[in-house]
Amino acid sequence: MADNEYVVQMKGITKVYPNGIAANQGVDFNVKRGEIHALMGENGAGKSTLMKMLFGLEQPTEGEIYVNGEKVSLTSPTVAISKGIGMVHQHFMLVPNLTVAENMVLGMEPKHKGMFMDYKKAVEITEEYAKKYNLHVDPNAKVRDIPVGMKQKVEILKALVRGAKILILDEPTAVLTTQETEELFKELIHLKEQGYTMIFISHKLHEIKQITDRLTIMRSGKSMGVYQTADISKEEISRLMVGRDVILTVEKDQAQPTDVVLRVRDLEYTNEWNKKMLNKLSFDVRKGEILGIAGVEGNGQRELVDMLFNLNTPDSGTATVNGQSVIGQPQRKIRDLGVSLIPEDRMTFGMAGTATIEENLMSDRSADNKYNNGPLFNMKKMHEDSDQLIKDYKVLCKSRNQQVGMLSGGNIQKVVVAREFSADPILIIADQPTRGIDVGATEFIRKKLVELSRAGAAVLLVSADLNEVMELSDSLIIMYNGGIAAYFEDTTSLTDAVMGEYMLGLKQQSDEEVRRVQHGE
Repeated sequence: MADNEYVVQMKGITKVYPNGIAANQGVDFNVKRGEIHALMGENGAGKSTLMKMLFGLEQPTEGEIYVNGEKVSLTSPTVAISKGIGMVHQHFMLVPNLTVAENMVLGMEPKHKGMFMDYKKAVEITEEYAKKYNLHVDPNAKVRDIPVGMKQKVEILKALVRGAKILILDEPTAVLTTQETEELFKELIHLKEQGYTMIFISHKLHEIKQITDRLTIMRSGKSMGVYQTADISKEEISRLMVGRDVILTVEKDQAQPTDVVLRVRDLEYTNEWNKKMLNKLSFDVRKGEILGIAGVEGNGQRELVDMLFNLNTPDSGTATVNGQSVIGQPQRKIRDLGVSLIPEDRMTFGMAGTATIEENLMSDRSADNKYNNGPLFNMKKMHEDSDQLIKDYKVLCKSRNQQVGMLSGGNIQKVVVAREFSADPILIIADQPTRGIDVGATEFIRKKLVELSRAGAAVLLVSADLNEVMELSDSLIIMYNGGIAAYFEDTTSLTDAVMGEYMLGLKQQSDEEVRRVQHGE
């Protein structure tokens, strides 16, 4: 029986996968009409699976779903959309080479004379919805050329054009600056005032407190209860999510940096669309410090990391580790110099999903003498070391023989981090090390980064999470248009509002101010 107070009711939802893993166990999830409702929990807590079932991407093993008081069988996203449910995914589902207007009507294109797409009509539809919902976008811009904040708006408008009255927003601020986030929140409140309902998935506790009316917390596939957002503290939310108190701030001693480990000079790179992504980029990372790089995504951070680990080659410039060039060198050689990489895309570059945990942990050290007995591997030693790393890095798994791809996002990241941090690195390149993972795993990885830096490693931290980059970094670079917009030797008094101004290109330090970092002075 449905309750008309709720626009969505999920009753007794259980989802058991063929491998026996229970992602959801008897979950009740109810959302009121016209509210912004947070869904929170660690990775692996079951919130993504629950939302996939609401959007028709997965089907429940047991349980019932009601939308607007009607019992429904959401067998596909098409059915979910027909019931007024839209989903804005964490990784945008847009076609880069098409315009905003073309993306907006994809799959429902207005036709001109019954044959060709009526582009003028597509632009009109885009403009009409942009004005109606106060989500301003450029209909004629190619998606690849627009800033990430506008891509987010295009995704929301796409759902609204298709008739969505219930919006599932999966980590909607993951790649936005403070200013863009504030703008998005105004637009979400505007939608709420027009009677729209939003389910807001996020790991950012301060945002949950700011924007949501109620929240449901999940842990280990079960609901830990529903709360009025105003009545629950960030600390209490964290404890309910992870089952213990979590330190929300990073504790670290003052850095005592010494010798330069990574020296980057005048790196330049123009991409395939003739856009300059790196513009005479120069900086140093020293032993014993964490140098953070902040910036809106698309300002050269990814390209920089690609150059440093030979995933791409710059047009000009140099990058050396202890005097040895890493540009164009085989990755094996870069690793032999003592460089470890936590890649932004852990699923593509961080691990082999069909291989075991042990195979992933040992993949960079099979040539090590201690694992070789003549022609045979010393499997006993491999097993011992794998088990120790699983224990040290708190990887939740059945055994070292479990397939990595079956783990939650947070535990996959711990496997990547365990391999990279245990390789005795002199330089750690950490690219979005805690993106999309839970509070507990985030706290653990951040602590390890601080420990390794204080033990003498040089750390280059690239992160779109302002809290993370401000709390972890000893010194900080802000990138804009492939160059350095600002350099802060000390981050202790830096605010996110000041950072946002440089990240959005509203401010730019003078060449003299930046010279210390660009010339290692």
